[in-house]
Amino acid sequence: MTSIRKMMGRQWLPFLILTLVLGLSLLAIGCGDDEDTTDTTEAADSTEASDTEASETTEADAEAAAGEGGSVHFGLIPWDEDIAATYLWKSILENEGYTVELTQLDVAPVYSGLAQGDMDLFLDAWLPATHGDYWAEYGDQLEDLGIWYDNGLLTLAVPEYVDAQTIADLEGQADTFGGRIIGIEPGAGLMRVTREEAIPGYGLEDYTLVEGSTPAMLAELERATNNEEPIVVTLWHPHWAYAAYPIRDLEDPEGLMGEAEEMHALARDGFSEEFPQVAEWLGNFEMNDDQLGTLEDLIINQYDQGQEEQAVEEWLSDSANQELVNGWLGM
Repeated sequence: MTSIRKMMGRQWLPFLILTLVLGLSLLAIGCGDDEDTTDTTEAADSTEASDTEASETTEADAEAAAGEGGSVHFGLIPWDEDIAATYLWKSILENEGYTVELTQLDVAPVYSGLAQGDMDLFLDAWLPATHGDYWAEYGDQLEDLGIWYDNGLLTLAVPEYVDAQTIADLEGQADTFGGRIIGIEPGAGLMRVTREEAIPGYGLEDYTLVEGSTPAMLAELERATNNEEPIVVTLWHPHWAYAAYPIRDLEDPEGLMGEAEEMHALARDGFSEEFPQVAEWLGNFEMNDDQLGTLEDLIINQYDQGQEEQAVEEWLSDSANQELVNGWLGM
């Protein structure tokens, strides 16, 4: 009996070993499935995280493309209305989260820099005449965002207490005004128009057109109005002098001083696509003589150079002016 059991044990031994081997194999496969499941879950989590990051990156890119919180570079020229308008928009955009850079140059380099994409915006394009040559050269490389002021006139102005109402009324009155029309820089277009068109056209040859400078003309104007003396000066719109002194334009019935020009806000090519919100705001931008004149007067006369932002802040403290700006921003 014992020998038979031993024989049977030996016979079943191979089957027992095979069974154990198969069992261990199945156990290993089961563990492997768990590992594969874990790997798959981790891969899915990783993919989801990547998709989320990609989505966040896309949103960030979209915001950047929309100009949200971006950097805007203004070119400006040393003309009073451009200084006033540019510093106003510097304040507006900075309050809206933008970074603003200003570069002051002569007019030709501003147009060139804008066309080359070195600058983003220029607010003082006088069209169609004064800057017509620059527009002809660079206009197809620029964006016209709109007209913000449409009364860019060359004028002859007098104090409000003077009887003359038109330029024609000056004829035969040279003695009243000391025989002088007080001008500005001799090379200015305003001087050429006065000398070549208005004086001969209205019979004012008995007047002397005094050449000098804009500051000298303004000093003469201030002295005369302080003393209520008659004076005729060459002037233009827009200008802060209309807000600072009791003066008015002489009507130009013959139109010899030229037609009114428009001031346009220009941008480099592609600006509206990159900064659609700013482009829309500038498209809403409009000012009249009183609004612009008071802003210019504060910036140019009431505050020192380097205090332009304080001047803008004071101008915006007037609720009517702040309401005007809110309208541009669609608020």
